[in-house]
Amino acid sequence: MSATLAWARPSRVAPVPGLGLTLGVTLAWVGLIVVVPLAALAIKPWELGVAGVAQSLAEPRVLAALAVSFGAALVASLVNLPLGLLLAWTIVRLDFPGRRVLDGAIDLPFALPTAVAGIALTALFAPNGWLGAPLMAVFGWQVAYAQAGIVVALVFVGLPFIVRTVEPVLRDMGRDAEEAAATLGATRPQTLGRVVLPALAPALLTGFGLAFARAVGEYGSVIFIAGNMPMQTEIAPLLIVIRLEQFDYAGAASVGLAMLLLSFAILLGLNLLQRTLRRGRR
Repeated sequence: MSATLAWARPSRVAPVPGLGLTLGVTLAWVGLIVVVPLAALAIKPWELGVAGVAQSLAEPRVLAALAVSFGAALVASLVNLPLGLLLAWTIVRLDFPGRRVLDGAIDLPFALPTAVAGIALTALFAPNGWLGAPLMAVFGWQVAYAQAGIVVALVFVGLPFIVRTVEPVLRDMGRDAEEAAATLGATRPQTLGRVVLPALAPALLTGFGLAFARAVGEYGSVIFIAGNMPMQTEIAPLLIVIRLEQFDYAGAASVGLAMLLLSFAILLGLNLLQRTLRRGRR
C-alpha cells in the first residue's frame, strides 16, 4: 500500500531543467569575473591605511586626472544625447539612400580597436591634420593634444550606446500618439516636447549612463589624442597604468576605487531619476 502511494505521489519537478546546475555555474562565473576583482580593488588600497589612501587621493595630479576623466566624460555624454537622438530618429523615421550604410557605420566604434580609433582621430585633428589644420587656421582651435581632443574621442566611442538604446524604443513607439496630438491642434515642436521626448526620456537616460560609464574608463582611444600632460590632459586610467608601472599597486588601486565609487554614485543618481520619470508617466 505504501509503495502504491509513493508511486502515485507526484514528484517535485524543477521549474527549469538543470536549474541548480546552471544557477551554480552562473554564480561562480559572476563571482570570478565581477565579485573577486571588485573585492580585490576595495581591499588593496587599505594597505596604505586610511591616512595613506586620503593622502594618495589628495595629490593634485590625482585630482586633476579625475577631473579631466569625469569632466570630459560628462561633456561627451551630453553632446551625444541630441546627436544620438537625431541619428536614431533618422534611421527609424526616414527612408533615404544609404540609410543602411549609416546604420552599420554607427556600430563602427564597437568593432574598431580603440587604439586604431585614437590614431585615426589624432591624424585628423592634429595641428597639421585634415580637420585640425583648418580649425587652427580659421578659429584658432587646437583639438588634438588638448582637452577638446579627449571629448572628441569620447564622443566617438560613446555615441553608439545612445543610438542603440533609443532606436528600439522609438521603433516600438509608433506614430499614434503624434497623430493624436496633431489632431488636437498641437504643433510639431509641441508634439516633440510633450509627447515624443517624455516617452524617450528613460531610454535617453539609460543611453547617457552607458555612454558615460564607457567614457570614464576609456583608455586606448584617448591616450594618443590627449597629449597626456600631467595636470592638463592626463586621464585617470593613464595615471593608474603609470602607478602600476612604478609598482605602486595600492596607489593605483586607490585611484581605481575612487573612480568606481564616483561612477557608482553618478549611475545610481541616473537610475533614481529614470525611475522617477517612469512613475511620472503612469
